[in-house]
Amino acid sequence: MSDDMPPIEELTGAGAATVAGGWLGVLPVALVATGADGRIVRWDPVAQELLGYPAPEVVGRHVVELLHPGADRSLGSSLWEAAAAGHGVMGVVTAWHRDGHPLELEIWACPVPGNDRRSGVLVFAADASGARRVRGSSAVWDGLFARSPVGIAVFDTQLRFLQVNPALQVMNGLPEAAHVGRRLAQVLPEVNTGEMEEMMRRVLADGEPVLDFRRVGRTPADPDRNQVWSCSFVRLEDAHGLSIGVTASIIDITAQQQVQTEAEASRRGLALLNEASVRIGTTLELERTAQELAEVAVPHLADVVIVDVLETVAAGAAPGPGLVGGATVRRLGKAPLSGSPVADVLAPLGRSLSFPAAAPYTQALVQRQPFLIAHLDTRAVAGAARHTDKPQRLLGMGVHSFMMAPMVARGVVLGVASFCRVGTARPFDSADVALASDLAARAAVCVDNARMYSREHDTAVILQRSMLPQHVTPPPGIEIAHRYLPASDVNEVGGDWYDVIALRDGKAALLIGDVMGHGTAAAAAMGRLSSSVRALARLDLPAVELLHHLEDTLADLADPLLATFLYAVCDPRTGHCQITRAGHPPPAVVAPDGTAHLLQLPAGVPLGVGGIDFTTTDVDLAPGSLLVLYTDGLIEARGRDIDERLTELTHLLTGTTPLADLCDTLLSHLAPASADDDIALLIARIGSPHAGRHGTSHLSSTKAGQRS
Repeated sequence: MSDDMPPIEELTGAGAATVAGGWLGVLPVALVATGADGRIVRWDPVAQELLGYPAPEVVGRHVVELLHPGADRSLGSSLWEAAAAGHGVMGVVTAWHRDGHPLELEIWACPVPGNDRRSGVLVFAADASGARRVRGSSAVWDGLFARSPVGIAVFDTQLRFLQVNPALQVMNGLPEAAHVGRRLAQVLPEVNTGEMEEMMRRVLADGEPVLDFRRVGRTPADPDRNQVWSCSFVRLEDAHGLSIGVTASIIDITAQQQVQTEAEASRRGLALLNEASVRIGTTLELERTAQELAEVAVPHLADVVIVDVLETVAAGAAPGPGLVGGATVRRLGKAPLSGSPVADVLAPLGRSLSFPAAAPYTQALVQRQPFLIAHLDTRAVAGAARHTDKPQRLLGMGVHSFMMAPMVARGVVLGVASFCRVGTARPFDSADVALASDLAARAAVCVDNARMYSREHDTAVILQRSMLPQHVTPPPGIEIAHRYLPASDVNEVGGDWYDVIALRDGKAALLIGDVMGHGTAAAAAMGRLSSSVRALARLDLPAVELLHHLEDTLADLADPLLATFLYAVCDPRTGHCQITRAGHPPPAVVAPDGTAHLLQLPAGVPLGVGGIDFTTTDVDLAPGSLLVLYTDGLIEARGRDIDERLTELTHLLTGTTPLADLCDTLLSHLAPASADDDIALLIARIGSPHAGRHGTSHLSSTKAGQRS
């Protein structure tokens, strides 16, 4: 007998029939009946199918004769005798198939009393291997269903609960009786039942399992918190492959989902910070930096963002002594700029706003700490509502979550960024506050850089302009016009200058220079050179000697610099000029008839190189000729060849134009946008065009010996 069967004496006749009947519908069960003498009196079609014998061949034979000849037939005989004696029996025997091969059968036998009080026997038989397989599968299923920590549910073809295991009852917070016969929506109305049923219908229709479908919502087990479950659906089929229902396995993955959500939020935050590092601070302009912060945060962090900078900072002054008396800010950033009713309610860009000391807005600035109202409601805005109706209006427009992040850099509070979420977006949380603070901190450094840049730029420009000649008074016979255009970048301000110095005998020194360097250091060096030139020129020193003295001036600096320089001594009565170049761009000449050309003079090397000859060239200009001096900022342009720019310069000089108009023409055409470098321009008309002498300029050069 099989080890997993109870002993013969433990079964009644009815019990044997019941156990055998449990297999009906699961595997084929043959029915055989014998008389009291053990001879077969009934042989059903399943018995014929199982052993191959038609009924006429076995009816009348003793049942034991069907056992395998090589097997112990005494077991079969004892089983029949026990059944005939009134005991239900179960056992495994080896039968003889009609085709001549042995077949292991599991049998259940019970007595059938006859009229003569002698019992016949009713025998149920099934293939033993099939019975073991079915019995094992059932045991596994029963154990899995009852003890599995995974929630399991069985649905019929109408998607009604048929059965739920204990684990799912705990997950849902409802007993099995509350499930059976009901649809999902009736049992769990606060989960995405519509999507789940749609998935199960697909499984019923095509038989393809669905794995890891997410069920999201709340159940009676935890009605105050959303949960996430991973569901898998498999179609149930009968022996003929017809769909008879769906089984669902459900795993609670709320904790894992939370970790995944936090990790994803962290990745999004890092991506946003990386984007911010690229997009915020592209220029050294306060307005642009504030707007870049607002635009970076929308829509990845908030639906509406405004950026306010303290009025003192926006005005270019140093931050004030404190915020005891309240805060005045200027709105420099807002996103979106259009298309948002919420943004339209807020003050526009450029507007100055004042807040009293007790206002929450001011307190956020004073405390220099982020401020969060995760769930915005009437009570939360009551404090601000005493000062303005905007908070209540924003509530009515769907703003439900709000936070502020102060902008602090180098220990100085500069302003604040405010963030709003509207509609169905989730409320801000601590992770959002941390991200907003990081964005505000990055923007604050850029704002502070812009503030310091503005101050340094203004300082450099003021220093530069203060050292340029304030009142240029040329001697009789020379008419001049001049312009100075500072660069747009503080790193380009500083080193360009020009001057006109009256000399003895009615002559004049026309000069222009450019210190190689930028910022206030270059401006200061330019100031020293300018002062030195004025002093040396009045000593009537030869040009070459004067240039060497200027080199000594540069060498005295803590950080020696180089400078290009051009020095021209002109006599307006004769038109005779002596011009010395030290690495400076060549001057241009416009003859009285309007033709223009560049003077071909020895270029020389910049001041400060040392040990190199300078050459002075004599030039005779026709009365009324123009001598045009300029720095390289006028002719250098990114992506343009210098020879092309010089050709353009001479083309613009061609013709007869008043000097002031000519200056404006050159600047408007050669530097139409904000300059990348300083530009100094000096145009001088030498002598009168009616002095009686006309013609082109004539050049001769004299070379000074190398200075020891």
